[in-house]
Formats: sequence, C-alpha cells, structure tokens
Amino acid sequence: MKIHEHQAKAILARHGVAVPRGEVAFTAQEAAEVARKLGGGTVVVKAQIHAGGRGKGGGIKVVKGADEAERAASAMLGTKLVTYQTGPAGQVVSRVLVEEGLKMTKELYLGVVIDRSRGCAVMMASSEGGVEIEKVAAETPHLIKKVHIDPATGLHAFQARELAFGIGLEPALVSKAAKLMMAIYNAFVATDASLVEINPLVTTESGDVLALDAKMNFDDNALFRHPEIRELRDLSEEDPLEIEASKYSLNYIRLDGNIGCMVNGAGLAMSTMDIIKLAGGEPANFLDVGGGASAEQIRNAFKILMSDANVKAVLINIFGGILRCDILAEGVIDAVKELHVNVPIVVRMEGTNVEKGKQMLIDSGLKFATADTMGEAAEKVVALAGTR
Repeated sequence: MKIHEHQAKAILARHGVAVPRGEVAFTAQEAAEVARKLGGGTVVVKAQIHAGGRGKGGGIKVVKGADEAERAASAMLGTKLVTYQTGPAGQVVSRVLVEEGLKMTKELYLGVVIDRSRGCAVMMASSEGGVEIEKVAAETPHLIKKVHIDPATGLHAFQARELAFGIGLEPALVSKAAKLMMAIYNAFVATDASLVEINPLVTTESGDVLALDAKMNFDDNALFRHPEIRELRDLSEEDPLEIEASKYSLNYIRLDGNIGCMVNGAGLAMSTMDIIKLAGGEPANFLDVGGGASAEQIRNAFKILMSDANVKAVLINIFGGILRCDILAEGVIDAVKELHVNVPIVVRMEGTNVEKGKQMLIDSGLKFATADTMGEAAEKVVALAGTR
C-alpha cells in the first residue's frame, strides 16, 4: 500500500525524523492560509500524488507569500499531473502540501528496502539526491553506499555514521544524520514498511538535516496490525480494477498491452509476461490468482481481466498443484459463459487433474485454444491478438 508524502512525513515525524514545517491543503484558499501560518515568506507548494517526478511535471512550485501559494495551488488542484511514473494518462491532483522554504546546502538520497537475497533490510545512501536513484545506480553505482541491517540487532550507530561519512557529510553533521537514519529505520520496522525513501535528504545553512521529501510503502499482509495506516489509503490514486481485485485477494496490476494474463504464482506470472514479450506481444496485466484459488475466485479474476477494454486475447497459464486444473477449468468456463466473452482464449495447464481439466474445456462447447508448452501458448495468443 502507498500513501501520500504528507502522510509519510507525519509518520516519520512521530518517530523522531526531522521534516520541514507544513500542512496539507485541499483548496487554494487552504493553501494560502497554510502559507500565512508559516510566516508568509517563501513556501513550496507540492502536488500530492502516488508518483515520482513531480518537479519535472510542474507539480512542485517555490513561491513567495500567501497570494502566490493560492495561485500555485489553484493551478494544480483538479488538474492531471503527468510524470514519468504516471504514464501519459497522468494523475488528478486532489491535495497539495504547503511547506516552509529552506536554504539548502546539499541534496542527498536515503532509502530503506528489503534485500530478499540477504533476508534483511538494507539502508542505501548517496550524495546524488534529488534525481532518480535508478539513474544513479545505472550510471554511477559507486556513489551508492549500503549497509545491511541484522533484524535481531537493528541499525547500529556505527553503521549510520559510516553511511553519513560515505556520502560526504562534514563531521559536524554526521551525528545528526546518523540519528535521523536510526529514526527512519525504527519507523520502517515499527510500521511494517516495505520501502522508505527520502529523496532528497537535505542539509541546510542552519546546520539541520531534514527529510525534504518522503515516500513510504507498506506490506499489505501486515496492515491488520496497523489500522491507522490502512485508513490512509487513497483509493482515488489506484486503478479501479486493482481495487476490485484486492476485494477478492487477487494480485492484479494493469499494464499497457493487449494480451490478458491469468496465472497462479508470481514467478510463473513474470515468466509468462516475459515469454509473451519474447513472442512479440505485450501483456495487458499481471494477474496472480494464487495457489489455492477456488472456482469462484477464478470467475472473479476473469471478470476483472475482461473489464479491461484493451484486452484482445487471453492467455491462461496454470501449473496445477494446490489449484487443480479441473477447478481452473470450471471457473473459466463459468466466467466465459456468464460474460459472453468474444475474445480468443489460449489455455496452457499442467499438473493435478490436467486431463480432466482439458476434457472439461473440450466438453464445454466453447472455443478454447490449448497449448502444451509456454512457448506454444505465447505464439498462439500473440497471433490471435493480432499483435503481428
């Protein structure tokens, strides 16, 4: 689950992370009032959407006084902000964050994520803040410093100081930066976050170290422990089909292609999308129905799949272990009949009760195309979708 910048900063502040003074505003008039509360000097008006690249897209404005803050907010609110992360469709701005202007001396990067290969959190820092960390990783990877954190002992002070020195902070600021890093890690653990990203982390002329920006994502599986965080979910920022899928415990992510995918298992889903690309097609979604899906869940998954008007053909790729092939076939047949599906469907399945499942598809009287291998399935679905 993602939240807005102002929400992330509020959480971090409760854990002792220094952030600029500011408040969220839902109208231009509220933005002006916040600017007045901050002293009426230089303020920053920041569009609040679940995407990066806001500055380049015109979603961050540095202005002077309440009147300019009101005009800047008025220009943002209700409009679609297009960034490299939103795609061409953009995202509607429904709120802005108005913050005090700071006299910055350095822009840095700080992030915490899970390193699955090591089974622990990793804190990353870089002297190159204010730009996409992916670009830094690709072009100047030596500028990214990392420390892996033992979950049993947490982040040590010496590790935090090592990072602070590694990104070129002067000795007078190292202790402040280390304290902030430890507070960020504590917030990461306490909230069951999957990501905390501060880009940029800044130093100021007054000798402070602050989180100028903040992004937090959370492990959906742990939200039952954090009802106060679950309440921060902004459904207007999410794809309607992804919201619908979450109601049925389905993992669905909408993409830009025209070949719908229904798969059980995240790894198999990724492989299926890769092989569709290899065959010259473009996947329309990631859809993992899970290992133990019922016929009803399969039916609901298919409904969501077919709600995307861009889908011109469907590839169902199932390895029947916990999810038996006959259960899959039952759910797919029911869904196709109920929805009067008129796009081609290619089914490739292996595993438990595979012959029974294949026979059910044949006996249904519906026009399913079948395949024995993933390669064959991909070739068929790409051709049926008219991609080539």
